[in-house]
Amino acid sequence: MGANQSKASIANERLVIERLRALELKDEPDNGYVHIGEKELVYPEKRVKSTAPWATLSIEEVGNWEHELLQDPKNRLALSALSSADPKTVLTSRATIIEDQQIFSVKIPFEGAPITNQRSSGRCWLFASTNVFRVALMKRHGLDKFELSQAYLFFYDKLEKANFFLEQILDTAGEDLDSRLVQTLLEGPVGDGGQWDMVYNLVNKYGLVPQVLYPDSFNAQSSSAINSLITTKLREDALKLRDFATSGTKRRNDILAAKEKMMREIHLILTLTLGPPPSPSSKFTWSYLDKNGAAHELTTTPLAFAKELETPRSVRITNSTVHDMFSLVNDPRNEYGTLLTVDRLGNIVGGRNITYVNVSMDTMKTACIKMLQAGLPIFFGCDVGKYSNSTSGIMDTDLIDYELGFNVRLGLSKAQRLMTHESAMTHAMVLTAVHLDEAGKSVRWRVQNSWGEAAGSEGWFVMSDKWMDEFCFQAVVEPRFVDKSVRDVLKTEPKVLPLWDPMGALA
Repeated sequence: MGANQSKASIANERLVIERLRALELKDEPDNGYVHIGEKELVYPEKRVKSTAPWATLSIEEVGNWEHELLQDPKNRLALSALSSADPKTVLTSRATIIEDQQIFSVKIPFEGAPITNQRSSGRCWLFASTNVFRVALMKRHGLDKFELSQAYLFFYDKLEKANFFLEQILDTAGEDLDSRLVQTLLEGPVGDGGQWDMVYNLVNKYGLVPQVLYPDSFNAQSSSAINSLITTKLREDALKLRDFATSGTKRRNDILAAKEKMMREIHLILTLTLGPPPSPSSKFTWSYLDKNGAAHELTTTPLAFAKELETPRSVRITNSTVHDMFSLVNDPRNEYGTLLTVDRLGNIVGGRNITYVNVSMDTMKTACIKMLQAGLPIFFGCDVGKYSNSTSGIMDTDLIDYELGFNVRLGLSKAQRLMTHESAMTHAMVLTAVHLDEAGKSVRWRVQNSWGEAAGSEGWFVMSDKWMDEFCFQAVVEPRFVDKSVRDVLKTEPKVLPLWDPMGALA
């Protein structure tokens, strides 16, 4: 959203006029009707509508294309190669793979281990955030390996999203069912994805627990079955609630009672498929061995355990807490130095809204470099599927040479990719290192992924600086690593993007 509409070119107008002049109308002998395919062309500067004939695809013309194409021996070679293997593999640049090595001049001293694995689920944002949190806890408790329970946050996120969805349904009961807003709400009531502010909401309300005390169930690792069931149930509930709210025959208390019954059913599904989670305020006892092999026991609550992130003995150098950290985003469609939010996007009713400070990539990268130099890991969101290879673990705009194979140049800008829904935040990971050139400019970045050790270089990826410019959208930073002018944006009134905006995508 926010981009200027393109203007129709003079060349386009001339083409339309020529087509109209060349148009020959022929009566159909069987019924006397005239059949003309038409389409509208809208000229935004004048708001004038014109018509032009639809251009059909000629079989003869297609045959000529094929004949001409195969006259070129390079195309015959390309046909042999590209039809027998994945084009991305065939067109992978060997030179780029060699260039993108796991060598970095700035690396945080404590990256965290082991490499985690979200398996067949969309929980990357929970893995990325807990991989950031665990570094502080590992430092505090002297651990060489440690995981926080992603499933614990996953359980409560699903439960809260269901409640958030039903409240939204009640709030929009006066909207037409087929309105874009209601249809967007119904698309994915409890998807696996999320955002940084949603992580904060969960940790603030429910705390954290070690993974050994609430490990993944089958349905946490492979979430499609419960997602399908809960989505179907919530859509059914949505229709009932809309009917209750608009019929005029149901009192508010009756509607609330109906909604509570619906939530109890969602809670039942989650409990039976993920297992009963620890209560946020109930004590648990965690037994562990430190890196020297010494045995320890800690008795605490999930909420108290999360508070350890704020203690001086953690890896944090200042008193900055999870509450203070915020999202920088790069959205070229919107003005830099503005606060963005997305309408009706969230997971916990009454929780913190999703907010982004929109900045240039230079501002974002400068903040990331400063955080890494201070020894701190960084949660970031990107479009991981573009120009990347999960086997080699390389993300580089030069990795796949489509122009070489197809003689087709892909030239969309970052803003245009957002405007056309070609790109959006699809995955969250963690930055732990950067390689700087002699001038102090970033060259490549080290990325901790959550796809297991079989992906990349034992779970680690390399991101080129150019790839970061094009396909990285978000980095979560501490306030002290950005200028006051950037921090002050948080105090301004946000620009509200619609729920269906690409910046509303959940990693």
